[in-house]
Amino acid sequence: MANEPENPLHELLVDQLKDLYSAENQIIKALPKMAKNASNPELRAAFEAHLEETRRQVARLDQIAEEMGIRNLKGKKCAGMEGLIEEGKEVMQEFDDDVLDAGMIGAAQKVEHYEIAAYGTARTHATLLGLKKVARLLQQTLDEEGRTDKKLTQLAENVVNVEALQEA
Repeated sequence: MANEPENPLHELLVDQLKDLYSAENQIIKALPKMAKNASNPELRAAFEAHLEETRRQVARLDQIAEEMGIRNLKGKKCAGMEGLIEEGKEVMQEFDDDVLDAGMIGAAQKVEHYEIAAYGTARTHATLLGLKKVARLLQQTLDEEGRTDKKLTQLAENVVNVEALQEA
């Protein structure tokens, strides 16, 4: 068995996990700046809470790597997340106050949707490979990302976008 070639779907899953690891670590660097720039206290608190959740998600990816016998998830750069974070930085440079908050929610939701797609794909591949514990851990993060997206939608629709409209 040791001489058999690696299953290509397993190799793809490992690649996806490395991409997610990079993405989550990029988010950890971006969220403090977003929280600092948020004028709405609820939005600031949401960004701060998601920062802590993201740190736990990185620890969960480390747990998955250990479960799968992957020595290191570092070394890959998630270009997709890099681009989404760059878009968020542009919003922070171009707008301020309530409109900035609305723009940051939009940028954060793009990030969440990227993560939802990536974690869903990885979970499906883990399931197909019979990696039940890995699939369960990925589903846990997928559920968290979905809740964060819903929370951001509620905050946008009920508070932040309304305030941005009033600022105009």
